[in-house]
Amino acid sequence: MRLSPGETTPSTPRQVSPGGMTSPAPQRGSVTHVLGTRPNFVKAAPVIRALSKLGVEQRVVHTGQHYDERMSDIFFVQLGLPKPDVNLGVGSGSHATQTAEVMVGLEREFTESSPAMVVLYGDVNSTVAAALAAVKLHVPLAHVEAGLRSFDNTMPEEINRRVTDQLCDLLFATSPEALGHLAREGRPAESMHLVGNPMIDTLIANLDKFDAEAARAAYGLDGPYVVATLHRPANVDSPKAAAELVHALHQVAAELDVIIPLHPRGRATLTRAGLLDSPKVNVVDPLGYIEFMSLVRGAAAIVTDSGGVQEETTLLRVPCLTLRPNTERPITITSGSNQLVTRDKLASAVLAAVAGGPYAGELPPLWDGHAGERIARITTAWLAALSDNATNQASPATPRSRRADV
Repeated sequence: MRLSPGETTPSTPRQVSPGGMTSPAPQRGSVTHVLGTRPNFVKAAPVIRALSKLGVEQRVVHTGQHYDERMSDIFFVQLGLPKPDVNLGVGSGSHATQTAEVMVGLEREFTESSPAMVVLYGDVNSTVAAALAAVKLHVPLAHVEAGLRSFDNTMPEEINRRVTDQLCDLLFATSPEALGHLAREGRPAESMHLVGNPMIDTLIANLDKFDAEAARAAYGLDGPYVVATLHRPANVDSPKAAAELVHALHQVAAELDVIIPLHPRGRATLTRAGLLDSPKVNVVDPLGYIEFMSLVRGAAAIVTDSGGVQEETTLLRVPCLTLRPNTERPITITSGSNQLVTRDKLASAVLAAVAGGPYAGELPPLWDGHAGERIARITTAWLAALSDNATNQASPATPRSRRADV
């Protein structure tokens, strides 16, 4: 288990053949990154950049899980990501439909390109679909943001995280508690690496582009304001929950402006609940990365049910109120930058956070802008060991066990 930012000596990998016997790993091609949603793009950018500097051949597969241009294509441009080699264009659908379509598309992609490794990000349906498709083709897997746990199995993301981590050879953790979760689930110590947070890498790399004053001017915000990002089913799907949420936001808007880049999910329900009835509630379309983070940087507080926003606000030192009963990012709670709230306590908590001012505590370990470089070094060392092993040993040792009788 790696707890420091340096390189590691990777365990000697092996491949298991369909018949259950070990065999030398074949020579494979590029490192393939599977991306599906905005948070994936933000996390992948520094990893792709760092691997490129090391001369690693790469492919980028966009599953199309986020299919709105503002929630997808614009991020590739703003983050300097290479144009995807493949876009599966799966779009929306039920969890089963979306996951199945991604699996079918990625099985074809992996069969044709024979990647040396597939790198996965986060906890969305594209992540678990890629893990399932790759593992059955005996393609090595790495998971960036491994080991996060909310312990809430009503969240689809929690199921995706648990399954993905059981299938991956390299597990890149963004916070120390993630290592403990992985260990308790039986993952081998040599597969775990505490590397820092690549989402924070992207934030630090773009700090000079986040123009809070320009964001204020764009939306006519003269005084303190709150940004809200809300999309989870528990908050926006039912009319009752939507009505409670709208009531709380209107209470906040009685004191200061509230601006909401509104996700397509829940827009109709929140609108029917009267979201637009307050003149100080400003609903805008989903924003690009630079525009959104500029708005966040100038905010007095953030209300969210998103995971990544909890981390981004920690670095930007903007108080965060998370409208959920739990979080897979408890380090933001223990650090003091974030607090969990319920709808009935939301308004008072927001106003108290605004009065308390910016977060002034310490940042989590290794949130220093160099996670992508650590991931790249560990990945290339692991692949080099795999290649050496295929050349020098007839029956090398495997980093994971796979059953071939299922």
